[in-house]
Amino acid sequence: MTDILQVADQYYVLATSVLADRETRVLKQGETFAIFDRYGDIRPFTHSEAGIFHGGTRFVSALSFTIAGDRRPVLLNSNLRDDNGLLKVEMTNPDLMIDGVGFVPKGQLHFHREKFLLDGFCHEQISVANFGNTAVRIPGRIHVAADFADVFEVRGMKRERRGSISQWATDHDTATLQYTGLDGIQRFTCLHFDGISYERHNDSLEFWIDVPPRGSTRFHFDLRFRADGDKQERKSHADGLTAIYRNHSAGRGKYSTIHTPNDQFDAWLRRSTDDLVMMTTQTASGFRYPYAGIPWFCAAFGRDGILTSLECLWANPTLARDTIGFLANTQATTNEPERDANPGKIIHEIRNGEMANLNEVPFGRYYGSVDSTPLFLALCGSYFRRTADLSFLRNHWSAIERALSWVDDYGDIDGDGFLEYASQTDRGLTHQGWKDSPDPIFHENGDDAVGPIALCEVQGYTYFAKRELSPLATALGHVELGQRLLKDAERLRERFNEMFWLEDLKTYALALDGQKRPCRVISSNAGQLLFTGIVPQDRAKHVANTLMSPTSFCGWGVRTLDSRSARYNPMSYHNGSVWPHDSALIAWGMTTCGLPVEAERIFEALFRASTYMEIERMPEVFCGFERKDGEAPTLYHHACAPQAWAAGAVYLLLASSLGLSIDATQMRICLRRPRLPSFLKVVYINDLIVGDGSIDLEMKNYGTDVSVQILRRKGDITLSVEK
Repeated sequence: MTDILQVADQYYVLATSVLADRETRVLKQGETFAIFDRYGDIRPFTHSEAGIFHGGTRFVSALSFTIAGDRRPVLLNSNLRDDNGLLKVEMTNPDLMIDGVGFVPKGQLHFHREKFLLDGFCHEQISVANFGNTAVRIPGRIHVAADFADVFEVRGMKRERRGSISQWATDHDTATLQYTGLDGIQRFTCLHFDGISYERHNDSLEFWIDVPPRGSTRFHFDLRFRADGDKQERKSHADGLTAIYRNHSAGRGKYSTIHTPNDQFDAWLRRSTDDLVMMTTQTASGFRYPYAGIPWFCAAFGRDGILTSLECLWANPTLARDTIGFLANTQATTNEPERDANPGKIIHEIRNGEMANLNEVPFGRYYGSVDSTPLFLALCGSYFRRTADLSFLRNHWSAIERALSWVDDYGDIDGDGFLEYASQTDRGLTHQGWKDSPDPIFHENGDDAVGPIALCEVQGYTYFAKRELSPLATALGHVELGQRLLKDAERLRERFNEMFWLEDLKTYALALDGQKRPCRVISSNAGQLLFTGIVPQDRAKHVANTLMSPTSFCGWGVRTLDSRSARYNPMSYHNGSVWPHDSALIAWGMTTCGLPVEAERIFEALFRASTYMEIERMPEVFCGFERKDGEAPTLYHHACAPQAWAAGAVYLLLASSLGLSIDATQMRICLRRPRLPSFLKVVYINDLIVGDGSIDLEMKNYGTDVSVQILRRKGDITLSVEK
């Protein structure tokens, strides 16, 4: 194939080749996720991140279905079922001349592939229909390879040594490949055929496909991924599909139902909900947690899970409940510098692959984020207001107290009243806020900021957390603590506005460095301050105006960095790109500060961006180039999709637009200055749970006003609308 170059053991595809098709299909269930091409195959020379991963390891690195030797069927269509649970691929045959059979003209055969993941298995069914008047017998081949690479290897990290991979071994109807890792764990990829005879030739299984005239046939196979001690029960294809549908329906049922007359918006909302359900993973602790993103962050991340839960809190409070429970169970209890851990600190990420097990990377349990702990406290307080679930929070009060102690005793490194970060290990993350790439925190002239570094938004999170926790502490009988939290918050607010405000730039400094010098950089970080309440009203308008200027607002969302900044690059990860969750948090803050028109512009921008995204899936990040009429946003080349907090953005945007807040302690729903963007004429929200009651609402858009009607109400729920 002249389009593919081989250099040593690596394959490269020419950029001009039709093989350089980057479109992929993603499946995830539990601890397993898969990245296929549109054919349902895995071809490492076109997609280096492709494969089937389980527990942080790639158990399948190559997979292909071919006919008549190595001929690939012709692709007709490829799509995911709406619930993300099933990949369907339709193909036909090219012109074939088969020895002993004869000529089979193009388009006579129809191939239908169905693939899904369930409980450590990848199930596949291939159906073949013959639309000719003579029987057809063609050879088929399934090629499977497994490199058992750790996800960090797939990302590009090199290892001095690896474990050993056996040769394929066949036992009856199953072929097995074994990897013995350096961590002492044996991992197995097992290929099982059902209903067809085959011969194994190295890493390929060959068989005959017999299809009667005007008839059809089908066969099944599955790939099983297991490590020492795993016990998974094989299900039939039909039973597996039923389980997938049932699990998805149960997950979707936890969200309030929202629909509108706008099909494009509803498609974005459905895909986001389906992505959230898919990414929410049953953990060993019993709690379901929203894993961050595929492929690189398909694991539990503290910050990501918390912000995702906050975005969706109004529509699905059970997500926040499980997030709180999981993070309380994984809270640090000791000082471990090699993991950036201190007692009470909330996890940054948890990995369970071979490299994490061997401590080749420090991320098995890693605590290197300065914001996960105050955000955890904020979520606990917000969850109480949303649900009045005092018994659950009472059971986790000790974890809340430990997190508060971390904020006061460890988070403020130099005792100046601000939370700072400085990694305790040279193997950890240098920057430990949400912008954690190597270069996002710097001074006006482009020089690196030297720590300990106090990020502006982290001070806002801390202020928000203490104010939100005060009513919870009081409700649990800790009245003195509740009062102290309010006083601490006000002292922080006063000192923050004194130290971080940049009058000439009309915004807040990105950060203070270790010498308390402000990083005079206009960034989206300042926009995230708005929802926390730490910004006085007169300054909130200035911050919003700065972020909505053409140098920061590109038309698709708010850039992470103003285009006049020294390190601006619209194609960077954090220095000029657009992150949907970031823009949604800023819109929430603008509404909170009484700036609904600015928030509406962000909502409209992200909606327009969603209409250009493949299968309406909002990616983790996209480039910050200026929006131009008739042109799509420019995609970021390594963005995760799906990404949990990107999927949650649409929920936060809608709630922000409506000024929606819920106080279950008062059984009260409030809409403050509700507005709807022009693309939403009517919004229906059904099964909005408040305490032990529920309500259905209809909101109609009248330009600068919204009418609200109660369609159904169960329980003693009060609705107020503040114009």
